[in-house]
Amino acid sequence: MSSSALSPRFRLAPALLAVAMAVASARTGAQQAAAQTPAQSSATFRSVTRLVVQTVSVKDKDGHVVEGLKPADFTVTEDGVPQTVSFAEFERLPEPSATPAAPDVPPPAPPPTAAPPKAAVASTTTTQISTSAPGQIRYASRRLLVLYFDMTSMGPNDLLRAFSGARKFVTTQMTPADVVAVMTFQGAAVRANIDFTGDKDDLLNVIDTLAAGTDASGNGLSTAIDGSTFGQDDPEFQLFNTDRQLSALQSAVEMLRPLPEQKVLLYFASGLQLSGVGNQAQLRATTNAALRANVEIFPVDARGLVASAPLGDATQASPGGMAMFSGQTAGTRVTALQQTQDTLFSIAKDTGGKAMFDNNDLSLGIVDAARSITSYYIVGFYSNHTALDGKFHRVKITVNSPLAADVSYRQGYYADAEFSKSSDADKERQLQQALVLDNPVTDLTIETEINYFQLSHAEYYVPVSMKIPGSELTLARKGGAAHAVIDFIGEVRDDLGGTQQNVRDKVDVKLNDQTAAQLDHRPIQYLTGFTLLPGTYTLKMLARDNETGHIGTYQKTFVIPNLDRETKRLPTSSVVLSSQRVAPGDALFSIQNKQADAADPLIFDGQRLIPSVTRVFSQTRTLYVFLQAYEHGVAAIEPLAGFVSFYQGTSKVFETPVLAVTDGLDPKSKAVAVRFSVPLRTLAPGKYDVQVTVAKPGSDKVAFWRAPIVIVQGS
Repeated sequence: MSSSALSPRFRLAPALLAVAMAVASARTGAQQAAAQTPAQSSATFRSVTRLVVQTVSVKDKDGHVVEGLKPADFTVTEDGVPQTVSFAEFERLPEPSATPAAPDVPPPAPPPTAAPPKAAVASTTTTQISTSAPGQIRYASRRLLVLYFDMTSMGPNDLLRAFSGARKFVTTQMTPADVVAVMTFQGAAVRANIDFTGDKDDLLNVIDTLAAGTDASGNGLSTAIDGSTFGQDDPEFQLFNTDRQLSALQSAVEMLRPLPEQKVLLYFASGLQLSGVGNQAQLRATTNAALRANVEIFPVDARGLVASAPLGDATQASPGGMAMFSGQTAGTRVTALQQTQDTLFSIAKDTGGKAMFDNNDLSLGIVDAARSITSYYIVGFYSNHTALDGKFHRVKITVNSPLAADVSYRQGYYADAEFSKSSDADKERQLQQALVLDNPVTDLTIETEINYFQLSHAEYYVPVSMKIPGSELTLARKGGAAHAVIDFIGEVRDDLGGTQQNVRDKVDVKLNDQTAAQLDHRPIQYLTGFTLLPGTYTLKMLARDNETGHIGTYQKTFVIPNLDRETKRLPTSSVVLSSQRVAPGDALFSIQNKQADAADPLIFDGQRLIPSVTRVFSQTRTLYVFLQAYEHGVAAIEPLAGFVSFYQGTSKVFETPVLAVTDGLDPKSKAVAVRFSVPLRTLAPGKYDVQVTVAKPGSDKVAFWRAPIVIVQGS
């Protein structure tokens, strides 16, 4: 294994750690097989190596659709090379004004109990979206709408509001040109509850069944928190992770990709927490997948018009403090609401859709989405570039007509790549290229935690911990023993785009039969670290399963503050939460580096603290909380006091005794280690906000840190 970095003073040796024993859990996923169905269009094309299909909107200067264009009227180039247009099929749709207006009286609410699904629905309620036969258009001159419900983000009231809006649209606003599919995301599965259909009765039956609390197969829609003994299992990636919501949305989009028609996806959710979008690569991958699949995403905030009291309603205690008089409390509430909508707005803008916020009539969002699809052309050509290289190919389309004033189309596409037939040099080139591509690859799920600790007045140590679900890796047999080979590559760039440090590792982990079987339901963790100056940086890391070529990308912008300039509060490092301490020799795979280990603040008493990353913990475990406080300009330690509080909403449910810290001052960095050990057995499973408070008695210097966690029931 090799490891390199650009001019760091020292760097934590990488280690691949399999988290200790975990309870196996069933892992479900959306089935991607597409059923072959009879074609519904007269347009038939031949099949060759690479058929590129584009949806093209052509309008005149008055905004009217230009009709009657033939293949010869379109000029297409790919990477500057002229292409022969094989077909140009016009899809005529009703004018937007033909969509009926929303009535003033809403339709009746769905029944409180589920009606037995009709026999006709059973055959169309599948876990897939049916596609047409190769080279055929399935939905000629139809408007394709997808109602996608994110069950993981919406509470019961929001779910009912979303289903009511969908029901109103189907009952009173759906036109004969519309075909609608219903998809849901719950837990680990993206499900197509009903394929595209124009049958209102079938759609209403599925929506009413979902609203009553069961899906069409009779499975309950449970929101119970599940986990393993240590909270270190694949389900933890589902519980507390915005990336999973974005990844599920990407899966739904990919299910729609085989259909060449223009599609609109209505994304019903109760916002997306901005703080959860740590992996910017997943957000970009989701939007890029939508563009490749000709899908416009229209997010709909299922909370409707939110008018919360500035100081909270009667369901919670008064916040107290000066902030309630200065307006800071009310401002914080408004900001938190806006942050949950920012990601939805970004998805809509980047995919050509429109976000709908602060409106109780959610059916209007569906109407707006339907009106956005006007008549268009499906243009196809057989590309001259047939190499499976995974590169981006830029497409330019012009129209040879004096009436064409506005031509809209997808600007290019990414070619497929065949990893298994690549040489070692090609594989290395693929990894290097994936690092610099704007289009991230998200075949593997990656969660990463970035921390910082002050080493001196100028330098900060930045440990990076990456976690990957073991079930997403493919084990090979080599020399009679199971092993997993993972490539890691990454770089840290400053705010000007310059590379400050990088890392390149190749890890071959040998496993016995027992640990290989356990790897299917527990994550693995990779640790590395850098030495940086204060500033704003962007970390981009890639992990690749060397057996399949599947790549996961993680990208995040982070800030290292200059703690020497902190004068109002007690300067502290970032806070690490963990439920594991292991000896370096007990790791499944590790490399000894005494110099790096001596500098790593996460190693003490001969054991390494393993950051949780996903912040999911079991009742049966102890929560370890670690941070450093810095006492600049002192010769001897000035005592500190700290405690950890657990909140649910605004109610404090638990608080540790005050911890007194009276020794341990580092003479160089002036760091004082603050460590808490909190048994979780007295706390019920659920979501909490953990607040860490550290103060210097006798002064006005205090530091607060707060973050959400999930506690799961252990066996």
